Amino acid sequence: MCAMKRVYSPFKSELTFRLSPATSRAWKDGFFWKTRVPSGSKVSCTPGSIRAVISSDDKALEPSSKEASNKEVDEIVLPSSSDKLGKGGIDVRAVITIRKKIKEKINEKIEDQWEYFVNGIGKGILIQLVSEEIDPETNSGKSVQASVRGWIPKPSNNEHIIEYAADFTVPFDFGNPGAVLVTNLHGKEFYLMEIVVHGFDAGPIFFPANTWIHSSKDNPDSRIIFRNQAHLPSRTPPGIKDLRREDLLSLRGNGKGERKPHDRIYDYALYNDLGNPDKDDELARPVLGGEKWPYPRRCRTGRPPTKKDPKCETRIEKPHPVYVPRDETFEEIKRNTFSTGRLKALLHNLIPAIAATLSSSDIPFTCFSDIDKLYNDGFILKTEELSEIVQNPFLGNFMKRVLSVSERLLIYDIPAVIKRDRFAWLRDSEFARQTLAGVNPVNIEILKEFPILSKLDPAVYGPPESAITEELIEHELNGMSVEKAIEEKRLFILDYHDMLLPFIEKMNSLPGRKAYASRTVFFYDQAGILRPIVIELSLPPSPSSPCNKHVYIHGPDATTHWIWKLAKAHVCSNDAGVHQLVNHWLRTHACMETYLIATHRQLSAMHPIYKLLHPHTRYTLEINALARQSLINGGGIIEACFSPGKYAMEISSAAYKNMWRFDMEALPADLVRRGMAVEDPSMPCGVRLVIEDYPYASDGLLIWSAIKEYVESYVDHFYSEPNSVTSDIELQAWWNEIKNKGHFDKRSEPWWPKLDTKEDVSGILTTMIWIASGQHAAINFGQYPFGGYVPSRPTLMRKLIPLENEHDHEKFIRNPQHTFLSSLPTQLQATKIMAAQDTLSTHSPDEEYLGQVSHLHSHWINDHKIVELFNRFSARLEEIEGIINLRNKDARLKNRSGAGVPPYELLVPTSGPGVTGRGIPNSISI
Repeated sequence: MCAMKRVYSPFKSELTFRLSPATSRAWKDGFFWKTRVPSGSKVSCTPGSIRAVISSDDKALEPSSKEASNKEVDEIVLPSSSDKLGKGGIDVRAVITIRKKIKEKINEKIEDQWEYFVNGIGKGILIQLVSEEIDPETNSGKSVQASVRGWIPKPSNNEHIIEYAADFTVPFDFGNPGAVLVTNLHGKEFYLMEIVVHGFDAGPIFFPANTWIHSSKDNPDSRIIFRNQAHLPSRTPPGIKDLRREDLLSLRGNGKGERKPHDRIYDYALYNDLGNPDKDDELARPVLGGEKWPYPRRCRTGRPPTKKDPKCETRIEKPHPVYVPRDETFEEIKRNTFSTGRLKALLHNLIPAIAATLSSSDIPFTCFSDIDKLYNDGFILKTEELSEIVQNPFLGNFMKRVLSVSERLLIYDIPAVIKRDRFAWLRDSEFARQTLAGVNPVNIEILKEFPILSKLDPAVYGPPESAITEELIEHELNGMSVEKAIEEKRLFILDYHDMLLPFIEKMNSLPGRKAYASRTVFFYDQAGILRPIVIELSLPPSPSSPCNKHVYIHGPDATTHWIWKLAKAHVCSNDAGVHQLVNHWLRTHACMETYLIATHRQLSAMHPIYKLLHPHTRYTLEINALARQSLINGGGIIEACFSPGKYAMEISSAAYKNMWRFDMEALPADLVRRGMAVEDPSMPCGVRLVIEDYPYASDGLLIWSAIKEYVESYVDHFYSEPNSVTSDIELQAWWNEIKNKGHFDKRSEPWWPKLDTKEDVSGILTTMIWIASGQHAAINFGQYPFGGYVPSRPTLMRKLIPLENEHDHEKFIRNPQHTFLSSLPTQLQATKIMAAQDTLSTHSPDEEYLGQVSHLHSHWINDHKIVELFNRFSARLEEIEGIINLRNKDARLKNRSGAGVPPYELLVPTSGPGVTGRGIPNSISI
């Protein structure tokens, strides 16, 4: 069936594959070969030959001379077309590529040897090819089955990708295979990368998998792997129609029982897993999802209810994993370098170590030099638990030196916000600049009226001589009237009043938490500089203060200067909480989870829209599960380090109820809604920015337009016929499920887009891909660069601003710096949030960026037109990166260039690993 053939290598170095004597002896029983993929390898795959790995750094196989590089080497090849016709049909071979663990324990290596033996005798893996054509006798796809066979030579240390083969003889009228059924007879799962079938006239047929194949002991059903050919439901080849339906049914489950680690079931559940009433009544939290606390749904785990509250689900506490469908878990490199490295270190070791070090002296910073020491001197963590952290080379930038086995010195990187200009955070212009080019540039909006003026009642704010008058406001406007400033679109507002005021009384009842609901008005002057002119801080009305509001401006004297600084700090605290709970968690993480679940439940893996969306779902369920376990849960890091405390997720729910709507998540629509852009058909995205120097928006529109162009071309390619959208039963079920299950509490809203035309499909998909990529990148990867210096962006405040008739006012007058610093998070709180922000701002070494395809997914689709469209998309993103780099050098754009001003790079498409302040991953992976 197979022949040995002598060939010349076209490469300078030799094939890593060589037959061992044991392999040669085993040839009559089967066939096995292995590839090694070290750094710098090249992989070739050509019809008629097996895949070989060419390594430029494999010393053992390097030729000793130029002549040696041209010598003949033995290579195993498939039969030529003239040899492949057997008496009963056509001889074909399926090449199965499996990835082993990079780092294996001794017992795992022993198990591997047993697996090799079992596979060698054909008792480990069964492969069934299913034709695209119907067998008239069975009325289902024609099929043939074979066992994987083969022996393995002794593996080397870096050989973690191996290949087996299964040989078939298929009838002459078999047609092309459209699916492969894989049965794992081993006692444990294995990771299948792909199957390539050789021998058909069409050339190699690829079946990309990148999936865990469960053991038949856990689930007797075979796994279905489809060919890399996209098909709308109505165009599914008849031989695999039933398999298409069966595969979707297997992913939906029945909504019952607790999910097991090997399951691949996607289903919906309420957010009823944030609290832990069985552990402590103080850790009880309301269920999110429903009339009182509406919320998007999460992935169901099916864990039993708590004893004290049957509506709540029992929790899986760290370090035990929370269920996510098996293929959604972190891959090994991500798990080793992040989940069990960075994130595990952060949540399980580092933060407890910080707490142990500082808990006995959890005091406020007493001077600014105390904060500077975090970056210059660091502090010692006295715990042996940190040995695992320090040994992990991918932990992050903030661990710099090791003093001894039992003592670790924790030093933070200097964040970008003070790296070029350590005093920039003090300036009003920087405070305003960050509303356009910071980590939360999505809340500023145009001011259509001046609500604060109506509240400047002297009876409330003091006698006339101390009241803020319209004349004083107009002085801040350089003599321009308020009406004129509004007419010329020069007044903007950051408004958290209505969102936060209902929660302020509860928040201020928490120990060490004091907050206001803030409004901040900004003026955009003729020189193109945005600056704050007035801040309103509100408390809930009380019998003694029925209108409990305080208005501040930047005055000329020392006292008003320090009061103004405290007012800005309270605004930043509001901004940090809304950013984390609403713009970051709710609008990206939580909402993408619903789209992801519906995609797997309703769109077949061969559906073109599934193939389009799949790269934008990577790792999202896993990172969300980790967040519910340790970040947004009761007693978690968010509650410990942000102003809302235990009411954090209630605020997130209220924002979902009152503000969130899918049609406004599109970038152009959001900008128009906030008045930061006006509709203009002559512009590329149909909108014109009110402030041209708005880095988030101007760069974001470039990314949005590139995504939109790619998606529209992609959709147009597959939906070319009239009514093809409305007749796509999978697509319609997908959209209906997103509205009616994923967002059940919003299901009746009139603003949901229709799904009737190609334009509808493109608009919905562009929004989803933007949220997963550009939007998340813009509001996530700047968390440490902008928030790593606590005075610049405190996540909570511990004191209200002292009033003249209060005792604390005297202390403030005597030592305003102490009042300011003691209002900020404590040293423990600050280092906790800095550690979390550093982790959340980090790119993993295996990050996949927008416009890039991992080599593991290079055969994602068999469609030259789509590949051409994707390459065009990638090229456009490279152009955009160049445009952004030029913008950052343009001296006219003062919000991204100038003395000490960090360039705006959060929407630069590419990045290296670590905290870089740039890079757009395909998906929400952190």
